[in-house]
Amino acid sequence: MAKIYSKKALASKNLKPKKEVISFLLNYSQALTVVKVNEKSFEVIAN
Repeated sequence: MAKIYSKKALASKNLKPKKEVISFLLNYSQALTVVKVNEKSFEVIAN
């Protein structure tokens, strides 16, 4: 018989990321620039 997996929680509700992860993501998003040329887009990270 097939087991029903959808009744279980997919992710824990007590997720607490580390400060280093938040800092990394914020710095990355601030340095990321998307340049669109014609129909193409280029991602540039300015560090």
